[in-house]
Amino acid sequence: SAVGRGPEVPFRSEAYRISAIARGKELRLTLSALDPAAANPPQDLVFRFGMSGSFRLCPAAELPRHAHLRFVTLESPPRALCFVDPRRFGSWRLGDAWQPERGPCVVSEYQAFRGNVLKNLDDRAFDKPICEVLLNQKYFNGIGNYLRAEILYRLKIPPFEKARTVLEALKDQEQERRKKDPSLTLSKKVKLRQENPDLLELCHTVPMEVIMAEKQLFDPEHSDNYAAFKNWLQCYLVPGMSSLRDRSGRTIWFQGEPGPMAPKGEPRKTPRKKSPQLKADPEAPTPKVTPRALKQRRRAAANPPKSEEEEEEKEEEADRLRKARTCRRRKATAAPALPEPEVPLSVRRSRRTSARRGKGETGSP
Repeated sequence: SAVGRGPEVPFRSEAYRISAIARGKELRLTLSALDPAAANPPQDLVFRFGMSGSFRLCPAAELPRHAHLRFVTLESPPRALCFVDPRRFGSWRLGDAWQPERGPCVVSEYQAFRGNVLKNLDDRAFDKPICEVLLNQKYFNGIGNYLRAEILYRLKIPPFEKARTVLEALKDQEQERRKKDPSLTLSKKVKLRQENPDLLELCHTVPMEVIMAEKQLFDPEHSDNYAAFKNWLQCYLVPGMSSLRDRSGRTIWFQGEPGPMAPKGEPRKTPRKKSPQLKADPEAPTPKVTPRALKQRRRAAANPPKSEEEEEEKEEEADRLRKARTCRRRKATAAPALPEPEVPLSVRRSRRTSARRGKGETGSP
């Protein structure tokens, strides 16, 4: 679309195939011409979804608003596969390279992910609370805000426990397990892990639960489906849970004590009454193309986008500022008028006498 922030896609073909592969919070699409004699080589695009990005398949004549990139089918009537992003926090870039600062994927590269964490526990990144480290995509590529809350809740780990303390315990447990019974078969090892999963294993299995039930869990436009996702949540946004903002400004939901590294301030309790159902953000009309919008597109193509986590933190900070301004306005509107100071009786009599004399009256009959 003309207002999209992503770069132009130079690929041109009458008939082509789209294939995809995911890694953590990124998705790579490959466009390949069906005609083997086509001059166009395959084109790769790597997407990040931000807070509101998604793909949607719909009739080409009924494109949703904020469909910033469209792939149209050859069937009749044609349909369009659209990258939809109302907040425009998502992005795509040309080429097949993943972001270099992201580690192995928690879903598709589990063993590499686990090894990458355990062999780097001396990194200063693990001096932070475990809830903050779980958002570090260098080590936990694919874990986001709601997933970290669900993982820590299931294991009853305080979110502000030091990350190294939690993870070194896993390293020690793994070594002890091998020493105790090196003859365990693979099936027995798998069974033991299923019965007593550790934090790194849940970083793999909890996202897999969401992926396996994706069609039922994620669809904000269909209230029944979105209600299924809310019912799946055990901690995140659940009434009765506590919440605190971590040092990066993100909110973590938990139950029980926050842990020794918790920031100052009492945890907030989520009200136990049923919260109103979350709805998709209202979609504003698509703006017309302006010179400023075209400049933004060219600038986005020239400059690599910020990390998704930085964008989400920026959005949450903007939301907090908006709420604070609204709260101040309400307080100013609701503030009671100050009572007028009471005038002494002698002063009031003096004023009445002066007023009568000014009209030519005497002070007494």
